[in-house]
Amino acid sequence: MPNPTAAMLVIGDEILSGRTRDANMHHLAQELTKHGVDLQEVRIVSDDKTAIINAVRALSAAYDEVFSSGGIGPTHDDITADSMAEAFGQSIDVRDDARALLEASFTRRKVEITEARMRMARIPAKAKLIDNPVSTAPGFTIENVHVMAGVPQVFEAMVASVLPTITGGQPLLSQTYRIQRGEGEIAEPLGQLAKDYPDLSIGSYPYQRDGLYGTNIVIRGTDGAMIDAAMTRLAERFPK
Repeated sequence: MPNPTAAMLVIGDEILSGRTRDANMHHLAQELTKHGVDLQEVRIVSDDKTAIINAVRALSAAYDEVFSSGGIGPTHDDITADSMAEAFGQSIDVRDDARALLEASFTRRKVEITEARMRMARIPAKAKLIDNPVSTAPGFTIENVHVMAGVPQVFEAMVASVLPTITGGQPLLSQTYRIQRGEGEIAEPLGQLAKDYPDLSIGSYPYQRDGLYGTNIVIRGTDGAMIDAAMTRLAERFPK
């Protein structure tokens, strides 16, 4: 049985402009791989309601799980929550459960409770809150979409909160073999290896170092013994 599938939606003008380098995709990919969920697409959109709505509807329909990052803060340009509510036809307002979390946190830290800060308690009506042990302001799950903050530390904490609620499959395993030859020299036998092991993903990643060409062959799959067998064949064909 194939593993569940997932996509990621990265939201934010700061990503597209190059002002901010996204680290969340790398973290999510690693965690999903360990959990047995196949991340198959990552899409980046601007802080534009129509773009967010169109993207999340498409991804939600195409994949088992969708993870979004960015745009759920207290400022005027944080429009993700409203966009998600509209995408799924739900109303949105400050919810009592989210308000209680924020008020308790602000009181404990002696932070002024302002209308802007309470924007982070605006949650679609039928969404389920995602725990945020770092800064309290919750994310939320609406249908199969998990809406999380863009700040890496908070995003990572929310991923840790969500993953136990998702049914995973078999963790994806991988091994790497380095060959001191260019791709052109190994293409034919590598193609044959891929045909002989159709259940494995065999990728070729060339590099150049000190004027010499080489290729890293990465073999991925869920069957460790099969990966070992393919790696043995590869080593026999291209001994070091």
